Amino acid sequence: MKSKKLNNWIAKKNKDQYIQKSKREGYRARSAYKLLEINEKFNFLTKGIFFLDLGSSPGGWSQVASRKIINGKLLGVDLIEMDKINNVSFIKGDFNEPEIYQKIIKYFNKKVNVIASDMAANTSGNKSLDSFRTGELCINAMKLSLEILDNDGVFVSKVFMGSIYKEINEKAKKSFKKVVTFKPLSSKKESKEIYIYCKGISNPF
Repeated sequence: MKSKKLNNWIAKKNKDQYIQKSKREGYRARSAYKLLEINEKFNFLTKGIFFLDLGSSPGGWSQVASRKIINGKLLGVDLIEMDKINNVSFIKGDFNEPEIYQKIIKYFNKKVNVIASDMAANTSGNKSLDSFRTGELCINAMKLSLEILDNDGVFVSKVFMGSIYKEINEKAKKSFKKVVTFKPLSSKKESKEIYIYCKGISNPF
């Protein structure tokens, strides 16, 4: 039975157009196309900006940023090591830890223009719990954004529809001038993930 499920999973993966496209176009992960779609809609990856990629490994979103942002300053942060990407620096660690937070501050040495997070909690088999834990990651990333983003900055994050979604949406609307939720076509239809786009700080929480 397990073997059949594995074979079905492999077959679906082989048919996934975004996995095939990522191989052709040199992206490390199909998730790159999610950021490409989000940027196509909101146009925030522009020349000269400071960009922070939270949960950056294996590097799909950092690759997109490195190709889109000219003469900017780009940093990826993750608990998992990330192979080198042109024009992207990397810090290994938890952005919630004071030491890593200080390294981020020191690297940019000024306010950041865009903070992006495609983080998701490790799966436990309990979808409700996984959704909640991913939501907590989003809230922590949002808190960081309100501390280090430029007043007109952008925060983009993955969030799963679930019990914590309402809290995230309410916090975002209290803290940012513009809040939009968006599901890219490259996000699997069966997935409950959506992305929240926030722009312009109004009130930190």
